[in-house]
Amino acid sequence: MKIDCISDLHGYLPKLPGGDLLIIAGDLTRSDELDEYLRFFYWLRKQKYVKKVLIGGNHDVLLDTGIPYPVFCELENAKCDYLLDSGTEFVYYPPLDLDKPEVFRQKLKIWGSPWTLSFKGEKPNCLAFTKPTEAELAEKFALIPDDTNILVTHSPPFEILDEVQRGDKIVSVGSKSLSTKIEHLPNLKLHVFGHIHEGYGTTQVGECEIPFVNASFVDEHYHPCHEPIGVEL
Repeated sequence: MKIDCISDLHGYLPKLPGGDLLIIAGDLTRSDELDEYLRFFYWLRKQKYVKKVLIGGNHDVLLDTGIPYPVFCELENAKCDYLLDSGTEFVYYPPLDLDKPEVFRQKLKIWGSPWTLSFKGEKPNCLAFTKPTEAELAEKFALIPDDTNILVTHSPPFEILDEVQRGDKIVSVGSKSLSTKIEHLPNLKLHVFGHIHEGYGTTQVGECEIPFVNASFVDEHYHPCHEPIGVEL
């Protein structure tokens, strides 16, 4: 199964190869304008994937305050699953291989959660889907079902692809409550997120070497210098 992961597009609409599953982990537009959303969903409609999954991010104020009807229509036309503390299933049928008749379909349970921790001095147009405390975030992450196979969040978990430079120090700014929840997801196969542009990349965590993907498309200066990240499950 070929999965492409991308996040933090901030108005950029890259060329994607197509495949089985596309995951977009929030921050869709540059300035949260209606025409940008319409442009984004028109682009998304043309992407050639069997299934497309999308969550919002802290820059997606329009999605947080109420989706206007024109955007809702384009979202429907794009045939994607928009997840907000909700889930979907992807049933994958591998190509027929007569030499391997024992290969059957694969069903994956996907959950999407856009929530991140707000911080002092954050601009009003960056406060979508944010909470001021880890305790409040924990209430949102508690909704994640224990049998989740693919988790899509905007926030990274604490100390996983979440480092930023603050003065002369490198600090982790991911969510501790999200990390705690992940420890109790025994069937997790993939976690995709973004938000911290500097954390772009992949790593594997735990005895099962679960892939964790920070798919931020732009860097800390909002330059589109990263590539979508492909994963095979």
